[in-house]
Amino acid sequence: MPAATTIDPVALTQALVRCASVTPRDEGALDVLTRALEPLGFTCTRLPYGEGVERVHNLFARAGTSSPHFCFAGHTDVVPPGAEAQWRHPPFAARIDGGTLYGRGTADMKGAIAAFVAAVARAGTSKGSVSLLITGDEEGPARNGTKKVLEWMQANGHVPDVALVGEPTSPERLGQAIKVGRRGSMTGRLVVRGIQGHVAYPHVADNPIPRLVRMLAALTEKALDEGSERFQPSNLEVTTVDVGNPATNVIPAEARATFNIRFNDRHTSASLETWIRATLDRVSPKYELSIEVSGESFLTKAGPFPFLLRDVIAEQFGAPPELSTSGGTSDARFITQYCPVAEFGLVSATIHKVDERVPLADLAALTEAYAAILRRYFA
Repeated sequence: MPAATTIDPVALTQALVRCASVTPRDEGALDVLTRALEPLGFTCTRLPYGEGVERVHNLFARAGTSSPHFCFAGHTDVVPPGAEAQWRHPPFAARIDGGTLYGRGTADMKGAIAAFVAAVARAGTSKGSVSLLITGDEEGPARNGTKKVLEWMQANGHVPDVALVGEPTSPERLGQAIKVGRRGSMTGRLVVRGIQGHVAYPHVADNPIPRLVRMLAALTEKALDEGSERFQPSNLEVTTVDVGNPATNVIPAEARATFNIRFNDRHTSASLETWIRATLDRVSPKYELSIEVSGESFLTKAGPFPFLLRDVIAEQFGAPPELSTSGGTSDARFITQYCPVAEFGLVSATIHKVDERVPLADLAALTEAYAAILRRYFA
């Protein structure tokens, strides 16, 4: 572990934001991190996975070789900036205006990565080891990122004792919440086929649209559940219905729909798929369904690590954080299979929006909170 030194989290965030690393491009972001980490005593290993346009650059960096091993996980990839003309400042310029840093990725989550690196430099300790698992594939398919790096870590003796993911966790003010679990996510793609024909002769055609409508109605007619002790209710949302028929006098041959389910610990993806197929079968057996699961629901059990985070954050921000399981998925869904994991980062109010931004005061406060977490963990 390195001795205490100083890194400016604002300057490091700016350097990262200026890398236009829209998934899966890296654009130099991992080089910026490597240059910051190596002088602190980290051994940095680049781990690219995938081919062609799906090739993703990842970084594993570790300082120290002994236990306990504390891992910080995050991502340098960002979503596209969208309507750049609407931004107050160019999305990758990383400009400071009125005590606030603007730019894509400032809050989600380059600011947290910079704060953690600055915290490691500040907290310097001779005990244990600290690592960073940084991917460029969190905002994308998540096939060539954290999941594969974790497999590499296990094969090479780098499984951590605990992990902290730096996702933005608080809706309004820093320190408001930490994530100790997430709902699962699965996507269904439904195809109903018929027979194309003239609308004036429906008896010699077979319109698939009414069947598709009845199927979707059956899936959405009642709530999946009312929530559980630690999770909000599950929800099924139809995200698109597609026929692709430009003619008003033609019965189409095919209709498609896509839906997504965010599910709590009352379900598994397997139990939901069984329910979906049984529900559709009651309407009609004439359909095709494919299911893609991006993660099961999980909950980090109450124990020393989440309690440590809760206590330190309460001391730093004056009130204990909510132990939350809300929101979408994150790469914590992969890490939970290896060690206890929780998430704590910046405020989420502007993520994925025009004028994504973070107050400089929040970067400073998060850096100090991360440093305090490290000091407490290695005490």
